[in-house]
Amino acid sequence: MADLANTFDQDLQPSASGDLLAIDGSLLGQQRVLRRLLTNPGDYIWEMDYGAGLPLYVGQTQDIDALQGLILSQLLLEPAVSQTPPPSVTVTAITGGVWAQILYVDSDTGKQVNLSFDVPGA
Repeated sequence: MADLANTFDQDLQPSASGDLLAIDGSLLGQQRVLRRLLTNPGDYIWEMDYGAGLPLYVGQTQDIDALQGLILSQLLLEPAVSQTPPPSVTVTAITGGVWAQILYVDSDTGKQVNLSFDVPGA
């Protein structure tokens, strides 16, 4: 089922026909994974435990192993992420933050997804 294209830090986008842009498949799964990881627990009022809260780690000294565990635990809660094979998470310290690389199989399409992003300020 398609959903509105709404990357975590962007506005809704128009489609070529002038409607709101919709996405499905692996892109929808990636959007949902990023939303889960970047939402702070308690910010989603319909499910108070939802979210990893990665923005809360901005400006803090990072425990790389703890961040990897947090990301992996949240991925295992996301319906878009297949449980088999289990997702792979690598977190690396970079200048000014951490970089996360996630490999998982999309549960809807069966395709492997490579998703990476940085969390600034670490």
